[in-house]
Amino acid sequence: MPKVLYIEDKTDNRLLVRRVLMAEDIDVVEAESAEQGISLAQQEMPDLILMDINMPGKDGYSATFDIRQMPMLDHIPVIALTANVMKGDKERSLDAGCDGYIPKPIDVDRFPMEVMNFIRKGR
Repeated sequence: MPKVLYIEDKTDNRLLVRRVLMAEDIDVVEAESAEQGISLAQQEMPDLILMDINMPGKDGYSATFDIRQMPMLDHIPVIALTANVMKGDKERSLDAGCDGYIPKPIDVDRFPMEVMNFIRKGR
């Protein structure tokens, strides 16, 4: 069963993603902050990290940068899952080290397939 780490400060968003992915037999580990997410990534070694960009404290850009500096985590794909959908936001996420970008709100019918495609591609 693939394992996804979702780093997101909003409870409702975590609940939705967990329900959608678990219905497709994808295990979901959740972190409420970037700092907690980085720690959980080291402990859990997920197949994929879904990264919210706008979080209090350390944002998703900084957290992705930190993950990319850790050799044990560098191979794990990080996908920006964000409400930042203005021109240039996708490029900024990719420049920060994300391997992909999924805009919010998610399309619950397509989302599991998108996640599995990123897992299969790997880093």
